[in-house]
Amino acid sequence: MVASNGARRMGWLAGMLVWPVCMVWLVLTPPALAEQSPVRPAIIVSDRVVTVFELEQRKLFLKLLRTPGHLDEQARRALTEDRLRLDAAAALKISVTDDDVIKGMEEFAQRAELSTEAFLKVLAEGGVEAQTFRDFVSAGLIWRQVVRTKFSSAATVTEAAIDQAMSQSAEPPKARVLLSELIIASVPEKLAEAEAFTAELATQIRGEADFAEAARQYSASPSSERGGAIDWLEVANLPPALGALLLTMSPGEVTTPIALPNAIALFQLRAIDASRDSPASGQVTVDYARYLIPGGHGPAALAEAAMVRGQVNVCNDLNRFAKGKPEAQLTRTEQTMDQVPVDIGLELAGLDAGESSVALESGGNLVFLMVCSRSTVVEPPVSREDMRVRLINQKLEGLAEGYLAELTANAHIVTP
Repeated sequence: MVASNGARRMGWLAGMLVWPVCMVWLVLTPPALAEQSPVRPAIIVSDRVVTVFELEQRKLFLKLLRTPGHLDEQARRALTEDRLRLDAAAALKISVTDDDVIKGMEEFAQRAELSTEAFLKVLAEGGVEAQTFRDFVSAGLIWRQVVRTKFSSAATVTEAAIDQAMSQSAEPPKARVLLSELIIASVPEKLAEAEAFTAELATQIRGEADFAEAARQYSASPSSERGGAIDWLEVANLPPALGALLLTMSPGEVTTPIALPNAIALFQLRAIDASRDSPASGQVTVDYARYLIPGGHGPAALAEAAMVRGQVNVCNDLNRFAKGKPEAQLTRTEQTMDQVPVDIGLELAGLDAGESSVALESGGNLVFLMVCSRSTVVEPPVSREDMRVRLINQKLEGLAEGYLAELTANAHIVTP
């Protein structure tokens, strides 16, 4: 009974109006209707417009991709930058063909092990239109061509730089982190309010004592009794997006609000350990089981979970409890950490094989979550030519970021 639906795989892993048209629309549309229309401008970037509809679509798209952080801010920034990329492409007379976009959509969908059609179906079920995905892919392809056109001659690397990078890659960095968590639970229709509350709460936290007090007062996690404190976690066992974010932070810093199913989370980095005693780094794959117990965190469900915990040593032991029950009540899943849903990944990160958690709920059920096994696939040594390409891409990325920052600084950006 392995869960393999498209929505879970999404853990991996815009139509434009020009300014003159926008002005005519604003003049001819009654104010009350303008406030309600999804095609009203949300952002004006020089002579290009981002509509409210596009903004909402991008937020939904990011949500389906399980993107951590403040989705409204990320969607606004991404769509603004897309408009700047299109302007840069137009100045260089760069475009992409329909075939390029179709191929790009296929490649993106394959990251979730889905065909383009299956990927679009999952998007549609989440309220995201195909054109939103197409625009997202198209902007990325165009920008790639812009960067190559402008900077390919400048993105060169020396043999000495390759030697140094090869030496460093021979001993990949390893790290574990000490965190505190603050989980604000919410029903789906109240998530926006919960996110706003969490963002405001984050601005009031000045240190570990403030975070601990806020966790005790507001967090729905069992760790609230400890001020949100949780034990050391291997970065490789965390959802990759969160792990990468934490490695850029300093002790005491707090993440931006991170969306979870029916919750918003904050994490404070209390300490980081990059000692060589940590397990070898690489792509972590986890095999885990979810056994659903009706009743949420009610006394009867918790009592049943305790009984189950006392009688299982390995995941296969759960089969006898699920015998004769609906198939969805017990699922067994094997995924790389970038495929695991964020809320599940956070719980799995603190568990060893054979250990379980009952911190989560799903559809009114208590989730008895158990790690069956965990393995790490260490990547083979990088060849010299692959390292050359990697360094060139890194240099191109840096030049692209600088160019985009320049475009942003020079653009006329208005939020009506």
